Amino acid sequence: MNIEVAVRADAALGEGPTWDAAAARLIWVDVLGSRVHAYAPADGARTVTDTGQHVGAAKPRTGGGLVVNLRDGVGRYDTDGTFSWLHHEPVPGRRGNDAAVAPDGSLWAGTMRYDERAGGGDLVRITPDGRVTPLLTGVTVSNGIGWSPDNRLAYYIDSPTRRVDTLRVEDGRVVERRPFAAVAADAGFPDGLAVDAEGCVWVALWDGGRLHRYTPAGTLDRIVPLPVRRPTACAFGGPGLRDLYVTTARTGLTDPEPLAGSLLVLPEIGQGLPATAFAG
Repeated sequence: MNIEVAVRADAALGEGPTWDAAAARLIWVDVLGSRVHAYAPADGARTVTDTGQHVGAAKPRTGGGLVVNLRDGVGRYDTDGTFSWLHHEPVPGRRGNDAAVAPDGSLWAGTMRYDERAGGGDLVRITPDGRVTPLLTGVTVSNGIGWSPDNRLAYYIDSPTRRVDTLRVEDGRVVERRPFAAVAADAGFPDGLAVDAEGCVWVALWDGGRLHRYTPAGTLDRIVPLPVRRPTACAFGGPGLRDLYVTTARTGLTDPEPLAGSLLVLPEIGQGLPATAFAG
C-alpha cells in the first residue's frame, strides 16, 4: 500500500479533510490548534488561517470562502477573510466537532463536550440563512457524516457507540436511524468517514491505526494499516478524486509517531464523490 505524506505537520488534532474542487485544494483543520489549513497538491501551496477558537470543521462555500464549525457556533469567512457569525450559540464546556455539507447545500454540524460527557452533544442542520433544525440530540462525540451516492441515506458516527449508523431524512428531519456497521473493540473508535463512488464507506479508526472500508451492505471488505495510531478522518481529492487524504492527531500520545499530526495521502486508492459546497 502506497502511503505518502502530503503535508508534514504537528497538528494536535488534525481533522475534517475536504476537497475544494473550485480551488483544487484540500482543506483540513487542527481543532485544538484553532487553525484551518489549505493545501494545493498541484504546486504544494499552503495557507493557514487562525480562527481564534477551536474549530471542528471548515467547508467551502459556493461563492468562495469557508463555513466553519467553531467552539461557539457556526461562522463564515468571505474570500477577503472577513468573518461573520451564521449561528452564534456559546455553551460553556462544549465545542463544535465534525461537520459536512448535505446534498441540498445545508450544513450538518455536530457538537461535543470537552469532557466527552455522555449525551452532551448534538447534530443540527443549518440552512444558508442561519435557521437551525435539530437532527439528533443526546449524542456524545458527534463525528463522521456522509451520504450515499443516490443521496437517499446519510451515514453518521457517534464515536463511543463504536458504530456507523444510517439516517433517513425527510423534510430536513431524521425519521429513521439504523446501525450500519459495528467496529470491534480492538480496532479502535470510528471517527471521520468518506463515501466512495461505489457506495462503500471508508472510516478512520482512532487508536486503531487503520482505515476500514465497508460495502453498501455494511460488510467490512478492506483494512488499510496506517503509520499512526490516531487517524481521524478521510476524504477523496486530487485529480479525478482518486486520492484518499487522511488527517491524523498527536493529542494524548506520550510517544507520538513521527508522522502523527501530518496530512497523509493514499494515491489512486479509489474513486470519490464530488463534495457539495455550502450554499450560504
